[in-house]
Amino acid sequence: MTQKRFQRFSEFYPYYLSEHKNRTCRRLHFVGSSLVLAILLYALITASWSLLWLVPLAGYGFAWVGHFFFEHNKPATFSYPLYSLLGDWVLFKDILLGKIKW
Repeated sequence: MTQKRFQRFSEFYPYYLSEHKNRTCRRLHFVGSSLVLAILLYALITASWSLLWLVPLAGYGFAWVGHFFFEHNKPATFSYPLYSLLGDWVLFKDILLGKIKW
């Protein structure tokens, strides 16, 4: 079975959302993304560059727990790493703006 290859992010995002139907999974993504921003801001303000290793741990850790234990699917990161990363931030924005239910 072949997986569809997306040519543009606008084609990918509806697929991305279909892989994030579970509310707990979306919440874990939001928490992980919030922690990424907090770590980056703290590292920038304090020049604590050694903390930057926490960025992928926070971002991917929370998201993957959401997928494996709540959504029960494989994260899109494995097939579409760049589109998936962009999708995480669009999802974050859409939750902040109330377009997607928290």
